[in-house]
Formats: sequence, structure tokens, C-alpha cells
Amino acid sequence: MALKRTATAVWHGTGPKGNGTISTLSGAFKDQPYSVNTRFQSEDGKAGTNPEELIGAAHAACFTMALAFQITNANHEPTELRTVATVSMEKQDPGWTITSIHLDVEGKVPGITAEQFQQFADTAKKGCPVSRALSATPITMSAKFS
Repeated sequence: MALKRTATAVWHGTGPKGNGTISTLSGAFKDQPYSVNTRFQSEDGKAGTNPEELIGAAHAACFTMALAFQITNANHEPTELRTVATVSMEKQDPGWTITSIHLDVEGKVPGITAEQFQQFADTAKKGCPVSRALSATPITMSAKFS
């Protein structure tokens, strides 16, 4: 069984001065604005979204769910797992390039050690479908257990 998920982007105008919207099938994003400003200038995110932010959101969500499954499959129940995905982009010879993604995860899981948490996190990072899809990009991780 193949799963298919869709998102739609609509752009109006030129590259530098145009703007667009992004929507997802689920409606989680509906006509969210994006533009050159929201991608390269507005660091606070208040003007709209950008593709790199959405990649980060997808990666954080996928990895965190994969981590929850790793922990659950080992017969433990996480109290909380929180992941921040930082997507770094730099202007290089071929143009703007995503150069790295860093996952910063914190977890509270009764009954396991910090070493076990690190092992679960490493396995989740390697196995999550978004990590695998982005495997051409260096992906690092730090795991904090409390």
C-alpha cells in the first residue's frame, strides 16, 4: 500500500517581487503566504513561511514520531519528546543550497538511561522516512535526556 500526501504551491509574479501561497491537503496549511522576503529576509517568521521551515517541520515531526515508536517498541512510555530541526542554507556556486539539518531533541522517558535514549534517537534519525529522503544533506543530532 502506497501512501500519498499532497501540498500545493501557487506563485504570482516575478521571482524577486512575486509572492505565493502554500496549502496542504489536510488543511493544516491553507493559503500560507511565502515570498522572497519570507524566505531570505524575515527571520522572525511573521511575514509567512518558506520551504526550508516546512522541511524542518516535516523532519522534526517525522523524527519525533519515529523516536516515540523506538521507545514504545522497547516497552517504555515517553512522557515528552521535543525536537527542534534547524535547516541551514547557504549561497554556494550552484545557488542557494541546504547545507545541513540539525535535530535537537529533548526527552523525558521514565525507566531508561541517557545512553538508551541516545541509542533510540540515533536509530530514529537513521530510520525516519524524512531523514532517509534528505540523506544527501548532512544531518546531525544532539539528544538531551532528563
